[in-house]
Amino acid sequence: MSEMMRWIDLEGAVNARDLGGLPTRDGGVTRRGRILRADNLQGLTPRDVDLLVGELKLRHVVDLRSNAEVSLEGPGPLTLVPEVRHHHLTLFAEGGRHTDVEADTAPGTIDGDRVLPWAERVLDEELRVTGFYFGYLRDRPSAVVSALRAMALDDGAALVHCAAGKDRTGVLSALALEVAGATREAIVEDYVATGERLELVLERLRGSDTYRGDLDSRPADDHKPRAKYIEQFLGVLDDRFGGPMGWLTQHGWTTTDTESLRSRLRD
Repeated sequence: MSEMMRWIDLEGAVNARDLGGLPTRDGGVTRRGRILRADNLQGLTPRDVDLLVGELKLRHVVDLRSNAEVSLEGPGPLTLVPEVRHHHLTLFAEGGRHTDVEADTAPGTIDGDRVLPWAERVLDEELRVTGFYFGYLRDRPSAVVSALRAMALDDGAALVHCAAGKDRTGVLSALALEVAGATREAIVEDYVATGERLELVLERLRGSDTYRGDLDSRPADDHKPRAKYIEQFLGVLDDRFGGPMGWLTQHGWTTTDTESLRSRLRD
């Protein structure tokens, strides 16, 4: 893992990094080795599993993919590791036993426009992308809160992921860092860092029948995580709820939850 950039070098994932090492509002930094974020984990190699479970002490995986994605792509090799507990918490509204209304368009397909929200070339592109982000909070508030609680469990490292590790994972990581007291500049820095690996992320996803068709219809630059997207998202939470903490409190988040998550990411 790079000490400066927080990247975790894996053979079967390309967008894995640590939420530690980021500055906080009181002059500290977030703790390393506690909460990790990543893209899809199905391609992890035995070496990757050994690194994550053995060296980094991974014990909790928070999978934000839709039911359709898990069905089509598979749950990944970490589900076979007894030390690791999985928390599957889709951020799309559920519509049946096997499908998610917001993710599926037909059996055996996903709506990539929602799973991998890109910015079309329109004047209010940031409103389009952040609209998807607010959809997570509107449609699945209990899943958002449960995911953050799983990330706060203290019996080993936790890793949150989706498909690209960019949008759904970006929102949950931003909320976790906000609870931990990270500066807004640090939260934005973490969000846009995926752009450094974007070509690799897209190359990986294009290797999957699940995502290829949606990705091939847009230039790579349309998928880039831009600072204004997460700034807009957090700014609206500030205006409407007094900040992310206000939204969380309205949806069952407690002071005990805050203390647990802060203790994970702070000394």
